[in-house]
Amino acid sequence: MTRTLEFAALLRLIDERSTAFRAAVASAPSLDVQVPTCPEWTLFDLVQHLGEGRRSWAATVAAGPAAAKSASEGAPAAPREREALLAWLAASTQQLLDALREAGPDRGCWTWWGTSESPQTSGAVARHQLQEIAVHAYDAQITLGAPQPLPDEVALDGVDEFLSTCCATTSAWPHKPAAVDFHVTEGRSWRLSVSADGARITRLPTPGTMPATAAGEGPDAAAASARGTAGELVLTLYGRIPVDSLKVDGDRGLFDLLQAWEPEE
Repeated sequence: MTRTLEFAALLRLIDERSTAFRAAVASAPSLDVQVPTCPEWTLFDLVQHLGEGRRSWAATVAAGPAAAKSASEGAPAAPREREALLAWLAASTQQLLDALREAGPDRGCWTWWGTSESPQTSGAVARHQLQEIAVHAYDAQITLGAPQPLPDEVALDGVDEFLSTCCATTSAWPHKPAAVDFHVTEGRSWRLSVSADGARITRLPTPGTMPATAAGEGPDAAAASARGTAGELVLTLYGRIPVDSLKVDGDRGLFDLLQAWEPEE
């Protein structure tokens, strides 16, 4: 069974990835450069998005299980001057970390993924926040032309977290039922099964154990499969690199259908 990161590790890695994000922003030639992986945004827009989002999630976690999504009341706007902006961003991260530490991993919390396989807890929020911050750190780094691989422990948890949170749903799959396997070279595998009943995630014991045949071969085989490092899979799932960056077998078109699918929340 795939083990998820402990709560303390999630908080540590949120802090580390936030530091990496700020380091990229600090060394950028300008805050007005376009972000290649988010072409509608400048680097300033990306920083503003990350900071405002972390403040909103901090307020949501602090509000507790009975509250809906919260806004950070009276929060200062993102300043334009770089040094002040970096301090504002660091304070945004600290607010999130403080709220998560105060809540602990098991307290209920509003989330947008109510129909997924992820729980609606502050621990699940921490897990998803780590991935958002890690991917946006990559966005900032690629803006400088110096993207770095996602840290192994972040990426390995990231594949499982994305599939469980962003893919698993009770919303009906509008196409022919199918199964898609995801394999990481670090030694973990998952199966995404889609049908009129929704999307379900199965964590496979070892790569290729289920099925033992290639994609599309045999009665229990997946219709398609993708293989790469955990970091490559995370970046593909978040739309930062193309599916063709992975080793794809079987029905390539299934990945296009999955990417275009917008399940009802």
